[in-house]
Amino acid sequence: MKKIGFLLSGSGSTLKNLIQKINEKYLEAQISVVISSKSNVYGLKIAEENNIPCFVVEYSEHKKDLDEYSKKITEILKKYNVDLVVMGGFMSFYKVPEIYTNKVLNIHPALIPSFCGKGMYGLKVHKAVIEYGVKITGCTVHFVDNEYDHGPIIYQEAIRVLDNDTPESLAERVKEVEKRVYPYVIKKILENKFRIINRKVFLEED
Repeated sequence: MKKIGFLLSGSGSTLKNLIQKINEKYLEAQISVVISSKSNVYGLKIAEENNIPCFVVEYSEHKKDLDEYSKKITEILKKYNVDLVVMGGFMSFYKVPEIYTNKVLNIHPALIPSFCGKGMYGLKVHKAVIEYGVKITGCTVHFVDNEYDHGPIIYQEAIRVLDNDTPESLAERVKEVEKRVYPYVIKKILENKFRIINRKVFLEED
């Protein structure tokens, strides 16, 4: 069974969703370790309740040395022999080592390359979408490299921006798409049903 290392910084809603998909046998995988960039976040409680080993590597203590910060995360991931690293609400920068090239996933609440990059996360993204006046937004699952929101795009799904949307209402509708899309992509990656040519990722879709 494939092993997942999960990185988070907050409530753990994505972690909870993946645990549910594993329990439903949709995902044939095991979340073998959870690493948080912050202490006292609800995501750690979810991990503990599900008997998943969890660790805190405080980003606030390593801002000036991202190499050391990333090294500590990598050491934990290697200890648990993870096959795939999944980010869910992970708000800090992790330098991906060569051994995890195309093995780290993230989901962004907009259609990359729009409304992304350093500082663009959470409600900030949806506020920017509404203020710019675009008619379509969505979510993007991508491989993580060593630039913000830059790695090869694996999958995108779009929704309409409604005239009466607020950042909060738009966030909720995008989250509903993310809950369905992210497990689907993770399943395909774990099953090796993808190939990469240059920056283009091809999924064997159902």
